[in-house]
This record gives sequence, C-alpha cells and structure tokens, in this order.
Amino acid sequence: MFETLLVIYLLAALGVIGLVLIQQGKGADMGASFGAGASNTVFGAGGSSNFLTRMTAVCATVFIVVCLFLGNMSTHKTESQWVDPTAGQTIQKTDDAVSEIPAEKGADIPQ
Repeated sequence: MFETLLVIYLLAALGVIGLVLIQQGKGADMGASFGAGASNTVFGAGGSSNFLTRMTAVCATVFIVVCLFLGNMSTHKTESQWVDPTAGQTIQKTDDAVSEIPAEKGADIPQ
C-alpha cells in the first residue's frame, strides 16, 4: 500500500511539473487574439488553456491528497525498516556486578 501510494505520488509530481512547463504565460494569449493560428491547435479552437489548467488542478489535488496520506502513514508506523530495533537496548546489571562494588562502612551489603 505504501509503495503504491509512493508511485502515485511521484507520478502526480511529475505530472504537475510537466503540465506547468507546457502551459504558456498570460502574455502569449495576446498574439492568439490577433489571428496567430488559434484554430490550428490540438485541443480545438477554444485553445489548450482550459484543458491544461484543469489537468494541472487534478494532478495537484492528487499530489496533495497522497502527500497527506503518506505523511499520516509514516508517522503512525510502529517500527522502522531501516533502524535495528535492538540497537537501543540497554544492558541490565546483574547481581554479580552489584556484589563487586565495595561497600562503605556501616552500609548493608546485599546478599
């Protein structure tokens, strides 16, 4: 599940990047209004701005939703697959280690 969401996340990110780079700036519409071949576009006489804008919005929405799911899933993990769970364990002292410590005068020595 995590890997599938990660693939969707990366594809949505690449989709947003690609669609933003394909879109033209607002100043480019000025030439199209004076008959610069607006009817020869691939997406029809209406132009590609509506299609590209909607697809960018869809990819951005998918990106944000998947980002929230991945963040929620990664914070609620109980164990990490990258960290050794035994690395943080402490060594417990035994009774032998306690009996080797010299006692002060008048102190009770544990038996």
